[in-house]
Amino acid sequence: MKKRLFPALAALMLVPMLFISCGNKTEAVTEKAAEPAAGPVVMNWNLASDPKTIDPGLNGASDGGDVLSNTFEGLVRERSGEVFPGIAKSWDVSEDGTVITFHLRESKWSDGSDLTAHDFVYGWKRAMDPATASEYGWIWHYTNVVNAEAANNGEVSLDEVGIRAVDDMTFEVTLSAPTDYFVSLTAFYHFMPVKQSSVEDPAGADGAWARTPALAVSNGAFKVTSYKVGDGMTLEKNENYWNADKVGIDKINVKFIDAASTAYNAYVAGEFDFLSNTSIPPTEIPRLIAENPEFYVFPLLGTYYYNFNMDLEMWQDVRVRKALAYAIDREKIVEVTAKGEVAAAGFVPPGFPDHEGNDFFETAGTYGVSLDSGSVEEAKRLLAEAGYPNGEGFPKFTLMYNTSEGHQLVAQMVQEMWKTNLGIECTLENQEWAVFQDTRKQGDYEVSRGGWLTDFLDPMGLLAIFVDGNDYNDPNYNNPAYNAAMAKASSTYGAEHYEALYEAQDILMNDMPIVPVYHYTDYFLSSPQVKGWDRSMLGAIDFTTATVVR
Repeated sequence: MKKRLFPALAALMLVPMLFISCGNKTEAVTEKAAEPAAGPVVMNWNLASDPKTIDPGLNGASDGGDVLSNTFEGLVRERSGEVFPGIAKSWDVSEDGTVITFHLRESKWSDGSDLTAHDFVYGWKRAMDPATASEYGWIWHYTNVVNAEAANNGEVSLDEVGIRAVDDMTFEVTLSAPTDYFVSLTAFYHFMPVKQSSVEDPAGADGAWARTPALAVSNGAFKVTSYKVGDGMTLEKNENYWNADKVGIDKINVKFIDAASTAYNAYVAGEFDFLSNTSIPPTEIPRLIAENPEFYVFPLLGTYYYNFNMDLEMWQDVRVRKALAYAIDREKIVEVTAKGEVAAAGFVPPGFPDHEGNDFFETAGTYGVSLDSGSVEEAKRLLAEAGYPNGEGFPKFTLMYNTSEGHQLVAQMVQEMWKTNLGIECTLENQEWAVFQDTRKQGDYEVSRGGWLTDFLDPMGLLAIFVDGNDYNDPNYNNPAYNAAMAKASSTYGAEHYEALYEAQDILMNDMPIVPVYHYTDYFLSSPQVKGWDRSMLGAIDFTTATVVR
């Protein structure tokens, strides 16, 4: 299956304005005014998970990102790999590439008050403030904003950070080095503005303001008007959004049904107009690809993997870690999951051209990992060399994943491959999403599912999470050589930047603190009545210019 699907996906990722639906149909996604409709336009959407948070500065998950893509807007907006002006109508870059000046358009918050450059200063400083304890504090290192990382570490005052409001409509950013991806990075939700009075309201602590309709002031196409934990939320058109004339949906009813079969049956019955990917049963996907024009598949810049808990004695021998990684038939997994995923030997997916225009994924190679069953014999040899011939004497462990039929299917296949190929046994455990995130972050696991989507259009957006101290470094991996390579990559550009990134992935895959399984595709079910929706290459769905024609 990989040989059949990969060329099409790779081509799509390098020409990001294109997407495919299940009939191999290819269309251009363009921004246009939503079609008018008689009466209120209502859409019903199953998001699947109840997001842990929908506070831009605190969120770290794709479900929350889907909501934020529709309720907030940053300096720019990225759709299908193209960067469009957002709240910034234009920007200038200094001759040496270190000062970027954003010129803001006149815009308002959903409560009707003016949005200014000072709101960006507040939002950015709040996100990097160590007192905020954002899971994304680490990302400031990779922005190269002067003193941002030091401020996030509590080493300098926030007043010393290289951002300022020149005036109400001018936002200036000073970088320590030219950073090619910086403007596109500002489309990411961590860099969206927030309103100080809402965030600092006593009733809005710890991100609660974003779920409280009376406090949930936003600047995007929609605003939160109701929220019931574990059940759903309501988004309504923000009449004060600067581009409100192009917003064609008046109300979005969002549900949090995490049982894919239940959500899918409701879609078939016409109760939902749009299903996010975790709402679609894996067993239905091959048929949907073959038969249903309402099923859409997109390339996605991310990787599905498993973490070894590197703090545990059982994972200290790299030969054991490599044995488990080599014993997996990734081609078989992606054939069974049948969503067009690309089998993964490394961590960086297809779609990142390097300084010479070559795809990073192709150039990096496979690190000795056979994508099918070709490296099983090497896996057996390594395990025996480590003192566990045919798995004898190796302790039984638990593989943990969050509740999802898709995650369960992959975990069951991996469990069987480890038993059959290595004689190693593990049990499976699933946890509800919010609980799973906390359990994994606390390191209370042996092997856990991981998944990561880049936050900006550069391989650094993936590889950065395994730097020591990163909040998303779930295996608690720490190799000084890796940290140094990533530090070099963050302070350079062009050939030197990419050479450091290649070196970093080489080190990571030689140490194997994770088991890459496949590179994601993104997929949705969308009723033909929903017109004009779009998405980010980073995965967030965008209903800003959509409408529903009943």
